[in-house]
Amino acid sequence: MWINNAYAQFGGATGGDSGISSIVMMIGMFAVLYFVMIRPQMKRQKELKAMIESVAKGDEVTTASGLLGKITELNDQYVTVELAPNLTVKMQKSAIAAVLPKDTLKSI
Repeated sequence: MWINNAYAQFGGATGGDSGISSIVMMIGMFAVLYFVMIRPQMKRQKELKAMIESVAKGDEVTTASGLLGKITELNDQYVTVELAPNLTVKMQKSAIAAVLPKDTLKSI
């Protein structure tokens, strides 16, 4: 009751400066987002696509589910992977996660 309300008053700054600085800040944040997140992801996708296209019969691979095997047949979209003697599985090429070095499966 005895204390008056204090209100902040807008000073002498003009609104034009804050508009330009906010646009520059947005552009800067997008640039950081692009170089930290988007660009590395695009690079990873490009490498994965090149790896999947370069697989050949006899390559040892690991699948997205963690299975290890050797490619026995190869089609445009599908591969047949031998997981164990007399055990083959047909799967999409996109299920291949990595190509292993030669003779990796012999040491396991």
